[in-house]
Amino acid sequence: MEIRRGGIVRVLIPVCVLGVFLATLAGCGSVYYAAWEKMGKEKRDLLRDQVEAVQDDQKEAAETFETVLDRVRQAYGLEGGDLEKFYDRMKGDYGEAVERSQAVSERSRKVKIIAHDLFLEWEREARDIQNTKLRARSMTSLARSRDRFSRLEKALDRSVAGMEPVLADLNDYVLFLKHNLNARAVGSLTQEVDGIQVQVKDLLADMNRSIEEAKAFLKDFEK
Repeated sequence: MEIRRGGIVRVLIPVCVLGVFLATLAGCGSVYYAAWEKMGKEKRDLLRDQVEAVQDDQKEAAETFETVLDRVRQAYGLEGGDLEKFYDRMKGDYGEAVERSQAVSERSRKVKIIAHDLFLEWEREARDIQNTKLRARSMTSLARSRDRFSRLEKALDRSVAGMEPVLADLNDYVLFLKHNLNARAVGSLTQEVDGIQVQVKDLLADMNRSIEEAKAFLKDFEK
């Protein structure tokens, strides 16, 4: 499936598939979890898998935004047919950035749903432990995992939130190029390009922090 906005093609097939999964998980999570349990995977295993996956999604998204940043810097000095080729590549880079961003956003939602369900189950089962010392140890471990995940969640939210304004500015940039494929027009975009570079650098920093938080969560989660 493709969605067009202002002539820019957005490829959404992988994200749509993930979106269907999220709707299923949110609507009938018990069925989803029961199916995985039959295959030997508990919520803890699923959360670990999805945190690892969101790390990979963010790394891929970061690489895409770095490519976009490099592409933007290549615009100056081009003219004629070279500008048209540049626009085509820029449009393709933007489309990939949209897709990668949506993948990170949807994966982040998936991680949050599973974490929420896991922690609720953990707390309920811990309260059923009759041995006072074991119950206290389990609740302490739960509190530590919740706190650790809260830090990851905030980092993910910051990363996801940072992608939207970057994509909006990139969309403006690509559409302007589409309508003004000449060296003078491209040369007039200095301020906009500087703004995009700052935004992308800030976004990459947020994404790297989020990746590091995911690593820290997984390391602590294994204890």
